[in-house]
Amino acid sequence: MSAHSHTPARRILIPTETYAPEVNGAAKFAERLAAGLAARGNDVHVACPSATGKASVSTEEGVTVHRLTSHRWPLHPTWTICMPWETKPELSRLLDSLQPDVVHTQAHFVIGRYAFSEASKRGIPVVATNHFMPDNVRPYVRAPKALLDGGTAVAWWDLRRKFQSADFITVPTQLAADLLTQNGFSSPIRAVSCGIDLERFTHLRDDRAGLPETASPEPPTATERTAASSDAEAAATPPRVLFVGRLSSEKHAADIVEAVAKTDPALGLEADIVGGGDQEEPLKELAAELGIADRVHVLGKISDKELMNAYQRCTFFCMPSTAELQSIATLEALASRKPVVLADAVALPHLVRDGINGFLFPPRDIEELASRFTQICELSDTNLDTMARASLDVVAKHDIEYTLDTFESIYSKVIAEGLDAAV
Repeated sequence: MSAHSHTPARRILIPTETYAPEVNGAAKFAERLAAGLAARGNDVHVACPSATGKASVSTEEGVTVHRLTSHRWPLHPTWTICMPWETKPELSRLLDSLQPDVVHTQAHFVIGRYAFSEASKRGIPVVATNHFMPDNVRPYVRAPKALLDGGTAVAWWDLRRKFQSADFITVPTQLAADLLTQNGFSSPIRAVSCGIDLERFTHLRDDRAGLPETASPEPPTATERTAASSDAEAAATPPRVLFVGRLSSEKHAADIVEAVAKTDPALGLEADIVGGGDQEEPLKELAAELGIADRVHVLGKISDKELMNAYQRCTFFCMPSTAELQSIATLEALASRKPVVLADAVALPHLVRDGINGFLFPPRDIEELASRFTQICELSDTNLDTMARASLDVVAKHDIEYTLDTFESIYSKVIAEGLDAAV
C-alpha cells in the first residue's frame, strides 16, 4: 500500500533554482515531484526564478508556482538568476503567508540559501536534495588549475555548510551520497532516486506489432542493410543514436558527433541531439567540419510529444557526460526500452549492465565510443530486442511512485520530530 492512501495532506514548499520552462534534470525532477505530491492531495507550492524576470503566481498541474523576481544571466542564453536583496524579502513573505509544514529545497544557491535560513528562523523543518557538483561549474570558469581546485574546495565547503543545517539530506544515488561523504559531510544522507513515471512510457515499450501507426519502424541491422543496399526502405531507416540533455561542456555531446564520424559510413548511423545550451551551434559546426552534417540532427529544445517520439525513433541512447548524479534522460531511455551507451563516470555505471542492456565506455575516449556504437548497430534484431528488454529490468526500481512514497515518509518524520522538539 502506498503512503498516500493514509497520510494526511501537508502544505509543502519546494524552493528550486531551476524550473519549467527550463529543461534540465533538476528542473524536471522538481516539476515531477511537485505534480506528483499535488496529485496525492498535498498543498504544493514551488518558489523559483521567474522566466520573464517579473514576480508572478500561477497554477500548473495542481501546483501553485511562485516565480520570484529575477534577471537574465548574460553568459547563458536562457538562465535567469535571483539577487539576494530581492529574494530574501520575497521568500520571507512567502513563508509567512504559506506557513508550510515542510520546506524541501533543491539547491543551496540564492533561493535555496534563504530557504534554509528563513525556514530555520520560523522553526519549519527543511529537507534538502542535492543535484549539484562543482564539476558542473568548472567548464564555465577560465582560470588556472590551481585556482579552479581552490574554488572547487570552497564550493564543497559552502555546500556542506548549508546542507548540513537541513533536518534531512537526500541525493539521487548512493554514489552521490558517497561523494558527499568523501567531501566532508558528516550528516546522514539518504539516496532517493529522482524517479520517472514508468506508466508514461508504456506505449513506447509495446511490441512492434502494437506500435501506433505513426511510429517509426525498427531500424534494420547493418547486415540487413548491406544485403538490401538497393532497398529504398532500408536506406530510409538508418540506425539512430539519441542524446537528450543540456548542451553544455560537461555533457560532452560533441563526443557523440566525433564518434559517429568514426563509424563505418556503410552503417549509416545518424544522431539526434536534443536540448538547448551554449554548445548548440558549435555542435552543428563540428558536424559540418567532419562531413556528417546530413547525419547529425541538432534539434534544440523540443516539445514533450516530440521528445517521446525521439525516444521511440532511436535505436539506442548515449550519455557521454562526466558529471551525472543520476541522469533522468537515461532513465527515460531505459523506460522506453532502449539500449544505452554510457560514460563510465560518476553515477552512470549504475544504469547499465555492461553487455546486457548496453555498454560502458571510458570517458572522452572517442575510439572506444565509436566501437560501442558499431557493436550496437551490428546487433541482430533478436539480440537488440533482448538488450532493450533488459533495460526495463534496470529501470524498474526507479518508478516515481516509490520516490513519492519515500519523500512523504521523510516529510512525516521531520514534521513529527519538529513537533516533538517544540514540546
